[in-house]
Amino acid sequence: MDLGLSGRVALMTGGARGIGLAHARALGREGAVVILNDLDAQAAGQAVDRLRAEGIQADFHVGDATDPQVVEHTVTDVLSGHGRLDILVNNAGIGVKPAARVEEMPFEAWQRMLHVHLDSTFLWSRAVVAPMRRNGFGRIINTSSMNFTGGGRPGVAHYSAAKAGIVGLTRTMAKEVGTYGITVNAIAPGYVATELIAQFSADMMERLQTQNPVGRLCLPEEVAALAAFLCSGHAGFINGELICMDGGRRDFYWG
Repeated sequence: MDLGLSGRVALMTGGARGIGLAHARALGREGAVVILNDLDAQAAGQAVDRLRAEGIQADFHVGDATDPQVVEHTVTDVLSGHGRLDILVNNAGIGVKPAARVEEMPFEAWQRMLHVHLDSTFLWSRAVVAPMRRNGFGRIINTSSMNFTGGGRPGVAHYSAAKAGIVGLTRTMAKEVGTYGITVNAIAPGYVATELIAQFSADMMERLQTQNPVGRLCLPEEVAALAAFLCSGHAGFINGELICMDGGRRDFYWG
């Protein structure tokens, strides 16, 4: 299936590794120009080198995805260099540490989690609406989590709340911008086989897989394939949706 992404310009936050890099590769292979935002300059440069070696048009912008000035500068620079911005993938995030029950959680940890996940999603989404509206086309893909859809395990209330907020933002924004040819959707992955997950103990890895009906972790390429379809012209009537990719786990059991 031709997704019709040739010539589209796509920007993804947290794009230097893991799911973000998989997004870039999936969209780039469909002909999109991909721009990676990441805080790690070395990792972003290496990612772009790999993408270009695969024949993908790619570049990167280093900066904190939660900084309004970085957001404004990056979007302005992309528009100056490419004349358009068609796709935004909000992927920047941090892990659940420190994990703590609500009564023990430092307020600073709560604030940081919401800032990195929810505030960044808001800032980038707000920044791209105007150029997308001018072109009459736009796709915004946000990243939620099974920790919201299934009710997160004890100790990750800050993470679950941030991912729940992203769903609320997604659904409201979809109603605000749909008439301009812009769709806004969210993906809620389960545990994905990334560098972060690879650090878990063997016992933890076994538990994560045996508690999943599919019997394995989700692959970054699977998340990216769904996002690429949602970015295509074929998905123009999918708007304001939360699509789960948890292997059918649904309820979050942590025994």
